Amino acid sequence: MSKTKKINKVAVFTSGGDAPGMNAAIRSVVRTAISQDLHIFGINQGYHGMIEGDIIRLERKDVGNIIQRGGTILKTARSQEFMTKEGREKAYDSLMAYDIQGLVAIGGNGTYTGALKFGEEFNIPIVGLPGTIDNDIFGTDFSIGFDTAINTAVEAVDKIRDTADSHNRLFFIEVMGRHSGFIALYTGIGSGSSTIFLPEIENDIEDLIQLLKKEGRRKKLFNLVIVAEGNKNGGAMEIASKVKEQITGFDVKVAVIGHLQRGGSPTANDRVLASRLGHSAIEQLISGKGGVAAGLVNGKVVFTPFKDAISKTNPLNKDLIEMAQLLAL
Repeated sequence: MSKTKKINKVAVFTSGGDAPGMNAAIRSVVRTAISQDLHIFGINQGYHGMIEGDIIRLERKDVGNIIQRGGTILKTARSQEFMTKEGREKAYDSLMAYDIQGLVAIGGNGTYTGALKFGEEFNIPIVGLPGTIDNDIFGTDFSIGFDTAINTAVEAVDKIRDTADSHNRLFFIEVMGRHSGFIALYTGIGSGSSTIFLPEIENDIEDLIQLLKKEGRRKKLFNLVIVAEGNKNGGAMEIASKVKEQITGFDVKVAVIGHLQRGGSPTANDRVLASRLGHSAIEQLISGKGGVAAGLVNGKVVFTPFKDAISKTNPLNKDLIEMAQLLAL
């Protein structure tokens, strides 16, 4: 954790993939900063906007009526240029033009990686907020947007189940999660799926085929398989194709929920989480500290050094995996 001089001007930005609840976090950062007599700025389009100097002053009214909105009013973008020394120097010059002395970065692993490098190079205190639907950030039990994403996914799966039941169809439903199975696991448990394919576990398609044949003989209703997009056996389309080649009696269909999970109004849980972490981020900057990511662990706000948040993983709960398998039998 780095210490710095007392600050009076800070900026907030969102980076990487958008997540429901980012606006709630922005609102909390802005209003907490103003309540502490700080000047607060918003940087549009993440690190790209920082390089371009796309920076605006924010007031209370600017964040009114946004807590319920999905996406991010500050927009978000990925920046290859920020990965270069020259790009980061441009970003620093842009901040200095407004005399900005501290930052709140809302995003995931890539956002934190950029914040760590930038903060170390230019001695700027930065506090990160975990804004990602994947819930794969170390240092917090839940990330901003995760609760909304799984609720959106479960709602979609519930509707798919209706048609699956009506037509005795077997649906392979693909949800987001290239490297993390949190969305798939929670969606699978919440929707009562028959099987869940996770990136962290080596599922055997042959085992699934044998189970389908067995349950087919028992005439047990077996109609929902949740697949994380990063599962090692391939996406839902590929798995469904392999299964369809070897079994009969099932009308096999595929549904990819995709970016539907990113949008929509954030749940109350995500709004409260974002508000708590945004408030705490400003308090951390005021105390003269940076280089950390805010998170919620066992109901309490904690701060994790960026180095740990980036290098360590947020593992799936093995008990939940075992429970999911048990309940599916």
